[in-house]
Amino acid sequence: MSKIRISLFGKFHIEADGSILKFETHKAEELLVYLLLRRDQPHTRERLADALWGEITPEQSKSYLRKALWQLQSVLESACGKDMLLVDAEWIQFNQHFECWLDIAIFEKAFKSAKGIRGKDLDDAQVQFIQDAVDMYRGGLLEGWYQDWRLYERERLQYLYMAMLDKLMDYCEGRGDYEKGLAYGERILKLDRAHERTHRWLMRLHYLAGDRTSALRQYQKCAAILWEELQVEPAESTRLLYEMIRKDKLEDSPQPVETENVNIDKAPLNTVLNHLSAFHKELSQIQSKLTQDMQIIQRTIKGNRH
Repeated sequence: MSKIRISLFGKFHIEADGSILKFETHKAEELLVYLLLRRDQPHTRERLADALWGEITPEQSKSYLRKALWQLQSVLESACGKDMLLVDAEWIQFNQHFECWLDIAIFEKAFKSAKGIRGKDLDDAQVQFIQDAVDMYRGGLLEGWYQDWRLYERERLQYLYMAMLDKLMDYCEGRGDYEKGLAYGERILKLDRAHERTHRWLMRLHYLAGDRTSALRQYQKCAAILWEELQVEPAESTRLLYEMIRKDKLEDSPQPVETENVNIDKAPLNTVLNHLSAFHKELSQIQSKLTQDMQIIQRTIKGNRH
C-alpha cells in the first residue's frame, strides 16, 4: 500500500510515496478535505451537495457531487486503492481505518492528550508530543480557500494551537526556561496581537528572566495595541501586574489562566467574534481580487476599441 501524507495547515498538499497527487478540479479537493475534517462521521450525499454547492439547485448540486466524487476516486484509487473512502448509494465517509499521515489528526490527538492538565504538570513525553504538534501549524487551515464551512474549522484549530502554546508557556515557566516560553508567547501574538492574557504572561516571563525593563515595555506594547485595535484600556489584572513588576513584587501576582480554562460563558461570543473578523478579512481579500480583475478587463476592452 502506498504511503499517503496529507497536509491541511497552510497550503493543501497530498502525496503518495513522495509523489504529489493532483485532481482535475478544485471541487474534488474540496470534497476530500470536507470528509477529512469531519472524518468521524458518515455524510449523506444531500448534505455534501448542499455544503459544497449550496448556491445552485439540489438537482444540479447532486450532479456536481457525483462528478467530483468520480474525479476524486479516480485519483485516489490509482494511488492507494479503494480503501480511503467508504461510498454507497446514500452515504460517503472517510474510512477511519485507512492508514495515512494527516497533520490535523496528529494535531488534535496532541491537544486531547494534554486536555485538563496544567502545563507545569505535563511530563516530558506529553511536552514533546505538543511541541511536535504546534510545529506542524505552518499556517492557518487551507490558506487561500474561502469557503464558509472552512472558517469555523480554521478558528477551532487555531484555538487548539493557542491553547497548546499556553500550556508550553506554563511548562517553561515552571522549569525556568523563560527564553523558550517567551518564544511560544510571541507565536500567539503573531495570530492575535491583542491577546491580552499572552501579554501578561510575557510580562511575567521577562521579569522572571531578570529583564524588568522588557516586562514594563511589554505592558506599554499591550496598552498601545489594545487601544489601536479595540479602543480599550488594559484590564485591571494587567495594570495590577504592571504595578507589581514596577515595584518588584511579582511574587504576589497569580499566573495567567490558560486558554483551555477561560470562562466558558465568554467562549461562544469570542468564537463568533473571531469567526466574523476572519470572514470580514477574507471578504476584503476577495473584493480586492475582484477589483483587480475588473480593472484588467476594463483595460483590455479599452485597448480593443483602439
